[in-house]
Amino acid sequence: FAVFYSFLFFLVLTAPSEEVTLSKMADEVAATQMSIEDALREVLKTSLFHDGLARGLHEACKALDKGNALLCCLAKDCDQAEYTKLVHALCQHHGTKLLEVTSRESLGEWAGLCKVNEEGVATKVVKCSCAVVSDYGEDSEALTSLLKFLEKDGAAQ
Repeated sequence: FAVFYSFLFFLVLTAPSEEVTLSKMADEVAATQMSIEDALREVLKTSLFHDGLARGLHEACKALDKGNALLCCLAKDCDQAEYTKLVHALCQHHGTKLLEVTSRESLGEWAGLCKVNEEGVATKVVKCSCAVVSDYGEDSEALTSLLKFLEKDGAAQ
């Protein structure tokens, strides 16, 4: 009878540590599988740091026209049809990968057109309909996952 209680006590002591290792493994798997939005956010931040990001229509068109653009991000909620036609045409003409983002506000935040307060929350976000990456900066896990997504089925060319 005492052996049963000692075995039960052993199970109670070891059970939480097994749960912790399983949760750690789940966190590691979740960390390696980055969503496309998170990967794009990190790639845009890196390219901004390395002066390889053009934001807005004027800068984006200049970068696309030069032919050194690697990736173009266009907001789906852009309200000017001429704007989207121009960006689509330039991307198709130069063979630049085009990725559509859900909103202008999120693209503006990811492109660095905002102020960040003490808590790290973005405030005063300026909406941006188009951003063009001409230099990825450095290789990262986010860049490789984004490029895999783009070559598989994510980009219009």
